[in-house]
Amino acid sequence: MAPLYLTIASTVMCPHGGQASFVFANTKVTAGGAPILLVSDTSIIAGCPFTVGPKYQPCVTIQWSAGTTKGGPNDGAPALIQTSIGLCKSAEGIPQGVAIITNTQPKASGV
Repeated sequence: MAPLYLTIASTVMCPHGGQASFVFANTKVTAGGAPILLVSDTSIIAGCPFTVGPKYQPCVTIQWSAGTTKGGPNDGAPALIQTSIGLCKSAEGIPQGVAIITNTQPKASGV
């Protein structure tokens, strides 16, 4: 079965409801018409309301792991898939929970 790819059109959230946006390098390989994301791409979270006691401690970034095992579209960098694990972190680098992936694309096409 083909992997379900994360693309710039995928919906990814932190466990507290903040929305992820992506700064991506891949422009050649797409799924559903949108570029596939790579483990090395930057994921930025906005709108996280998480607070620890009196301190506002929002998720601001996602550190990804467990991408494709055969390499991805750009110089062998692994592509992100539905089973990839994204660890949401605060600005201080404190782990805040696992990212929630709510939609993916099933088929890749490329140059």
